[in-house]
Amino acid sequence: MQTSAGPEASDNPGNRREYRVLHTELAGVVFLGVGLWAWSEKGVLSDLTKVTRLHGIDPVVLVLMVGVVMFTLGFAGCVGALRENICLLKFFCGAIVLIFFLELAVAVLAFLFQDWVRDRFREFFESNIRSYRDDIDLQNLIDSLQKALHLEAWVTGCSSPWDEPIACHSGLPQCLSQKLGFQNVFTVEHLNQCCGAYGPEDWDLNVYFNCSGASYSREKCGVPFSCCVPDPAQKVVNTQCGYDVRIQLKSKWDEFIFTKGCIQALEGWLPRNIYIVAGVFIAISLLQIFGIFLARTLISDIEAVKAGHHF
Repeated sequence: MQTSAGPEASDNPGNRREYRVLHTELAGVVFLGVGLWAWSEKGVLSDLTKVTRLHGIDPVVLVLMVGVVMFTLGFAGCVGALRENICLLKFFCGAIVLIFFLELAVAVLAFLFQDWVRDRFREFFESNIRSYRDDIDLQNLIDSLQKALHLEAWVTGCSSPWDEPIACHSGLPQCLSQKLGFQNVFTVEHLNQCCGAYGPEDWDLNVYFNCSGASYSREKCGVPFSCCVPDPAQKVVNTQCGYDVRIQLKSKWDEFIFTKGCIQALEGWLPRNIYIVAGVFIAISLLQIFGIFLARTLISDIEAVKAGHHF
């Protein structure tokens, strides 16, 4: 009876917990699949030398890196739980512990050395501005960072029709009240609505948008469409809205484009949403701690069962 009870006891710990790490492996497979598909669409898989010729950062590389890490952890945790392999489980547990402390260290250092982080982010953003037209994924990433993803407005006491485009951003309530005669305007301004690292002039770093006389691009002295203030009357995005904007007087720029840099936008957004950011960080940390707890518990159960067989 004792001989048959041993294997059953050893089977239960793995069968009881392996499904809890399976989702990590599946998520890793999804990330890897998406990354490889994106590279295939861009022709990188057929010519791997394109990877070394990329300027700036290729977002697909980040997706692939996340996919590799998640798949490796998921594989180690899942197979370790199924096969009751203590070595794989210790690798899984140690890797999560390492990632947890790296995240904690990054958060603490980012808080203590804010100026250094700001400078690195500026260099990162400016480097990718130079390569804006070189890679479509990088272009979409910058556009998503700059443009207003969503802008909601609730208007009460309206005495004029909505017949004019929105021509201001941070001062939207006052602008609408003065131009349209609205008594009360309530808006929700999201993180984005920015242009360049510190302003629209950063786009001089790109050869297509550069304002110097040596440039013959149609986009000369302009900005990408993602810098433009959205017009609620337009149902189709005007990708040429930023053409020749910087030829005009700076005092008129804010009528057409966002003049706030993305670094300033981020610095203004973080304090207003510190509880959300902290909540996300705490939730991720709790999931990692829970994973460490499960791995250590399973290792202890397996070691206890194996120790029982020696008696």
